[in-house]
Amino acid sequence: MGITIAGLWQAPEINPVNHEAKSIPALNPCNVYGRVFLLSWWGFFVAFWSWYAFPPLLTETIKNDLNLSQTEIAISNILALAAALIVRLIAGSACDRFGARWTFAGILLLGAIPTALAGTVQSQSGLVALRFFVGILGGSFIPCQVWTTGFFDKSVVGTANSLAAGFGNAGNGVTYFLMPAIFNSLVQRQGLSETKAWRVSFVVPFIFITATAIVMILTCPDTPTGNWSSRRRDVQRHLDMRDTFFPASAASDRKGNASSIDSAGLSNDTIRLNTNQAHGHYTDAQAQEDDLLTAASWELVEKPTVESSLKAVGTLSTLTLLIVYFCSFGTELCTNSILGAYYARNFPSLSQTSSGNWAAMFGLLNAFFRPAGGILGDVIYRYTKSLWAKKMLIHFLVS
Repeated sequence: MGITIAGLWQAPEINPVNHEAKSIPALNPCNVYGRVFLLSWWGFFVAFWSWYAFPPLLTETIKNDLNLSQTEIAISNILALAAALIVRLIAGSACDRFGARWTFAGILLLGAIPTALAGTVQSQSGLVALRFFVGILGGSFIPCQVWTTGFFDKSVVGTANSLAAGFGNAGNGVTYFLMPAIFNSLVQRQGLSETKAWRVSFVVPFIFITATAIVMILTCPDTPTGNWSSRRRDVQRHLDMRDTFFPASAASDRKGNASSIDSAGLSNDTIRLNTNQAHGHYTDAQAQEDDLLTAASWELVEKPTVESSLKAVGTLSTLTLLIVYFCSFGTELCTNSILGAYYARNFPSLSQTSSGNWAAMFGLLNAFFRPAGGILGDVIYRYTKSLWAKKMLIHFLVS
C-alpha cells in the first residue's frame, strides 16, 4: 500500500495477522497507530533537546559562569556521549525483556532527573558528572525505533522508522534555537541574572520530558495486540486463526497436525513449510501460509541472555552496521557538540544566540535526510524485494 496524503489522518488498513498498520496516520493522534508514531518521534525529540541543551549555552554563558576551559568543556561533551553509548547497549536488551514503551518511558524519566538538577551545578566536576547522567537520554533512539517497528507493516516500516528518527533527531538542532531563546527571555523579560537564567532554563525541557513519559505510559499499548508479556500467546492465537485467512484446501494439508510453539519460537508448521520449500514442494497456498507464520513469529522476542547477546554482537551483519553507524551518526553527534563554539570562535561578530542559530541548521537536516533515506529504502525494497539492495544503499550513502 503506497503512501497517500489522506493516509496521514485516516485510520490505517491493518494487517490481520499481526495487527500492524499499512499506512502512517501521522496527523491523527486519536488513532492508536498515529499516537504511537507521534510519541515515538516526540519522545526522541525532547530527549535530544535536553541531551544537547548544554552546548548552546556553554559557548559563552555557562563557560564564563563556571570559569571553564575549552578542555573541560570537551571532557563534558565526551562523557555525555559515552553515557549514551552505555545506555543504548542496555536499552536493546531492555526492549527485548520489557518492551519498547516501558524502556522508552524509563529512559525519559531517568534522564529528566539530572535535567532538573542542572541548575545545581557549581563546578567543572559537577558539570561533567551531571552531563554524564543527562546522557542517559541519548539512549532514547533505541526504544523509539523498536516501538515504531512493532506497529507498522514491513511495506511502510522503513518510512515510519526514518520519519520518527528524523523528526526526533532534529531535537539536537532545535535545542540550539530553544535554549538561547529561553535564556534570553528569562534575562530580558523576567529580569533574572545570567547566572540564574541559564539554570532555570533547564526546567523547561524537564517539564516536557516528564509529561511525555507520563502520556506514553497512560495512553499507549506495548504492541498492536496488547501487552508485551502476552506476546507468546498472541503468536499461538495467530496460528490458530489461519483458517480465517486461507482456503480450506490449504487447511486440509494441515489436518491432524496441531500447531505449537517450541522453546526456540518456531512452530512445527513453520519447520514443515521450510522443509517443503527446500525440496521444491511449495504451493501458493503454502507460500501465503509461510508469510503468516513469519509475521506471527515476528512478535515472539525471547528474553536476551549474555550468550545470545554476545553472539548477536559478533555477527558480520551487526559489525558491518556498527561500523557504518559509527562513521555516520557518531560523527554527527560529535560535530553537534561543538558547532556553537566553532561558529563563535571563527566568527567573532556572532553572539551566543546567533552562533546557535547557525549551529541549529546542521541538526535540522535530520528532519529531511533521515526520512528521505527511509522512504528511498522502502521504494527500493518495493521494486527489488531484496534486503541486499537496502544494504547497498546504506554503504553508498556513507561512502
